[in-house]
Amino acid sequence: MHLLVTGANGQLGQCLADQLVAQVIPHTLLSRQDADINDTVVLERIIADKAVTAIINAAAYTAVDKAESEPELAQRVNVDGPAALAKLSARFDIPLLHVSTDYVFDGNQQRPYVETDAAVPVGVYGQTKLDGELAIQRHATKYIILRTAWVFGEYGNNFLKTMLRLGKERDTLGVVADQIGCPTYAGDIAKALITIARQLHDGDGEDNAKYGVYHYVGDEAVSWHGFAVAIFAEANRMGVLAKVPIVNAITTEAYPAPAKRPGVSVLSTAKITEDYGLGASKWRVALLCILVSCL
Repeated sequence: MHLLVTGANGQLGQCLADQLVAQVIPHTLLSRQDADINDTVVLERIIADKAVTAIINAAAYTAVDKAESEPELAQRVNVDGPAALAKLSARFDIPLLHVSTDYVFDGNQQRPYVETDAAVPVGVYGQTKLDGELAIQRHATKYIILRTAWVFGEYGNNFLKTMLRLGKERDTLGVVADQIGCPTYAGDIAKALITIARQLHDGDGEDNAKYGVYHYVGDEAVSWHGFAVAIFAEANRMGVLAKVPIVNAITTEAYPAPAKRPGVSVLSTAKITEDYGLGASKWRVALLCILVSCL
């Protein structure tokens, strides 16, 4: 097995690199500086030279608000790139594992979304991610589209790191309480992707029943406000924060942003558990592990 990972400098890409090294899995990491995922000539050469057995696409345009004013760039990264990778997947007859988002849904559904629920994005970011999914389904047959949500971890910019910074700078802050989702640890997403890649590689390669769209998120739904409260409480208990700031619950309307967000975007992980034996990410456990590393 030899895995090609795109988006290697992102928070998920760096977690994938850590896991691949720890598990001693042959791999090639590509950052945006190494190669553009739309540059099929370069990617073809790498796949052939390294005898790549699967592609994991962790490259994405994730600036939700900026996407509203940069739709062409979001399109290039989130749609054109996955389409190019899907064509390479088909040409070399290798699986493509692609990471998508809960933002493909409008968030108006009260029960957890399953993979077959209608995707109705409410912003440019979500629309480009959905279009990327559709491009993969159009051009490839051996694909895994892994929708996840509210990703946090040690690397990059994310909600956890923002809250820890604000907790040190402010005595009081307001956090949105009417958006509900499932925080998901980037390290767990990396492990899930590698587990799937292993199972696909170890299988006969001809059974398409385990290809398709899957959801993988945290095990507990919470609001951004609830997530912030949990972060501050644990950070203070462990000595990472000297004091706990007052966290006021505010509405989405009270925190205007260029892009609309889904209201309740809880995803069901039943399918991935049944097909791949993967349990949901235990985000509270991951939170503790990350805070320990901050000591």
